[in-house]
Amino acid sequence: MLDKGALERLFRYEGKMNDRVYALPVYKSKLRLYCVRLSDKIIVLGNGGVKKTQKYQEDDELRGYVVTLQTFDRLLKEGEANGSIVITENTIETDKTFEL
Repeated sequence: MLDKGALERLFRYEGKMNDRVYALPVYKSKLRLYCVRLSDKIIVLGNGGVKKTQKYQEDDELRGYVVTLQTFDRLLKEGEANGSIVITENTIETDKTFEL
């Protein structure tokens, strides 16, 4: 990722159709790291853990991590819409703080 960027093909889509929540699967392992992928150069790392169920929605801990990232993504989109957050290919500009 350092050389080519956070290319979409390296991630597994995990959220809902209207958010940018992905998982970075650790191959040959049940570990999952959840993130918000904003571009090939920007990912916001969240949290993760061992995936013990078929779907993250069936695990309270993993579901909580994804829901938190979905909330954060929604707040980012609202900030972009009202102009308080500017996201380019490789920067996020804002004076906002987020309460999650």
